[in-house]
Amino acid sequence: MQSQQAQRATTESHQPDAVHTQLVPPATAAQQRAVVVLGAGPAGLTAAYELTRHGVPVSVLEQDPQYVGGISRTVEYQGYRFDIGGHRFFSKSQEIEDLWTEILGDELLSRPRLSRILYRGTYFAYPLKAGNALLGLGLGETVRCMASYLHARLHPVKEPRSLEEWVSNQFGHRLFSIFFKTYTEKVWGISSSELSADWAAQRIKGLNLAEAIKHALLPQRHAGGKPGGAVLTTLIDAFRYPRLGPGQMWERARDLITARGQQVRLGQEVVRLHHDDARVTGVTVRDVATDQTKIVRGTDFISTLPIRTLVEACDPPLPPAVRAAAASLKYRDYLTVAVILDKADVFPDNWIYLHDPDVIAGRIQNFKNWSPALVPDPRTTCLGLEYFCFAGDGLWEAADADLVALAGRELVKLGMCRAEEILGGTVVRQPKAYPVYDDDYKQHLAVIRAHIEHHLVNLHLVGRNGMHHYNNQDHSMMTALLAAHNIALGTHFDPWNVNTEAEYHEEADHAADDRSGRQMPQRINVAAG
Repeated sequence: MQSQQAQRATTESHQPDAVHTQLVPPATAAQQRAVVVLGAGPAGLTAAYELTRHGVPVSVLEQDPQYVGGISRTVEYQGYRFDIGGHRFFSKSQEIEDLWTEILGDELLSRPRLSRILYRGTYFAYPLKAGNALLGLGLGETVRCMASYLHARLHPVKEPRSLEEWVSNQFGHRLFSIFFKTYTEKVWGISSSELSADWAAQRIKGLNLAEAIKHALLPQRHAGGKPGGAVLTTLIDAFRYPRLGPGQMWERARDLITARGQQVRLGQEVVRLHHDDARVTGVTVRDVATDQTKIVRGTDFISTLPIRTLVEACDPPLPPAVRAAAASLKYRDYLTVAVILDKADVFPDNWIYLHDPDVIAGRIQNFKNWSPALVPDPRTTCLGLEYFCFAGDGLWEAADADLVALAGRELVKLGMCRAEEILGGTVVRQPKAYPVYDDDYKQHLAVIRAHIEHHLVNLHLVGRNGMHHYNNQDHSMMTALLAAHNIALGTHFDPWNVNTEAEYHEEADHAADDRSGRQMPQRINVAAG
C-alpha cells in the first residue's frame, strides 16, 4: 500500500485548489532549466504540461507531422474520428482524474461500458460469467465443457508450465480453447503452449470453474466482495471519454502548453542523441517535411521513445553490452482498419473480442458507442477492426486497399453488415504498440537502466515505450509527473516505482514480480524444463 509520506509527496504539488488552478511563479532554478521532451504522447505532454506550471522552459519534439497523443491520438478520415484502440479515461489515482478534468473539463463525457466476446455467432459477457458462458454455448457444448472440466479436475497436469496447461487445469481444455486460446494467440503471435503459466496465474487469479459459477450467481462488484471495497478496474460499468476522442485531450494539452509560451513541434524525428558519457547535451532532429536537421540543446531530457530506438540514436554509441540489450527488446505491432458502414446500428458494445479462429481480426471497436460525436452522420457507423501483427509480416506489408477489403469480408462473415453497406475505409499502422516481456527482458532492461542512471544522469525515461512497460495512459502520466517534479522541484522520486494502478511506492520491492506495468505473457524457458 502507498505510504502516507508517498501520498503526501505525490499530491502536495497537485492539490486541485492550489496548483491546478494557477501557474506557480518561476523560480530562479527553474528558469535556469531548459527541458527537451522526446515524444508528444500522454507521458510526454503530461511532463511538459506539469513543467510549464512550475515555470520551466520546455520544448516537445514529435515525429508525427499531424497528430499528438501517440497511441492515444484520434485519427480523422472523411469526418469520422477514431481511436487507435479504445482508450477509457478511468484511474484509481485521483490526481490523474483531476488532471484530466483540469485539461478538458465539460468535454469529458460519462459513458456506459459494454464489452462482450463473440464466438461462433454467439455473444458472451466480458468479463466472463460462468453461467452466461455455459448457457450461451448450448446444451451439447455445455455437456462437453463440463466433461472436459471434470476430467481436468480429476487428471490435472502436474506443475503446469504453459498457459494452455494452467488454464486447462482451471477450466478444462474445451473452455480454454473457446475463451482463452484464440484471442491470446492473436494478440501475442505466440502459441499458448509456449506462453508461461505464470502470466495466466497472475491475470486469472486462480479462478476455477466452480468459483466462477459462484461469482456468476452471486456477483460481486467490489474487491474481496466487501461493501466499500475498491472497485475492480476491469469491472467498472462507466468511464469518462473525451467528446471528440482521446486525441482531444492531448490536442488541448498541446494548446495549453503553447499558450504558456512553450513549444510543441511536430514532424521532428530524433535521429541523434548527443552525450559526453556523463550527460545528454542535445538531440539532432530531422524535419520530416524538409529533410533538414538541427540540434536542439537542453539541460534535461525526457524520453518517451522506444528504448531500442533511443539507444540506437546515441552518439557516440553506448557500450556494446548496452546496445545488445536494447537490440534484444521486442515489440508487438498492430494496425486498425476503420470501416464506414451505411448502417445506423450494428451492435451496442463499445468493443467486442473476436474469439473465432477463422477470423483474423482480434477486436472490433464501435466508435459511435464511445461518443456519438465521432461519427458525422448518425445514419452511418464507423467500426475499427484491430489486427495484431509484427512489422514486416504479411499483414503489416499488405496494401491499404487489401486490408480494407479483408476487414469488409470479415464483417460480412460475422454477420455485421452486407457487402453493399460498406462505404469505404482506411488503415492506421501502429508500430511498437506493445513492449514484449520475454524471458530475458528484465535483464536487458536492467543493463540499460544502470548505464543511463550512471552515465546519462539528465535523461529521464517515462511512459509505455520509454520504460518498456505495458501499461495504461494513467500509469504513463504518473511516471511523467514524477519526472517533471524531479526536474522542477529537485525531488528524488523513482518513476520505476509507479505500479499498475498509477500509484507511487516509496521503495522498490526487487523480490516481487514486475509491478510497474500490466502483466504480460512470457515464453517458456525450455532450458529450465
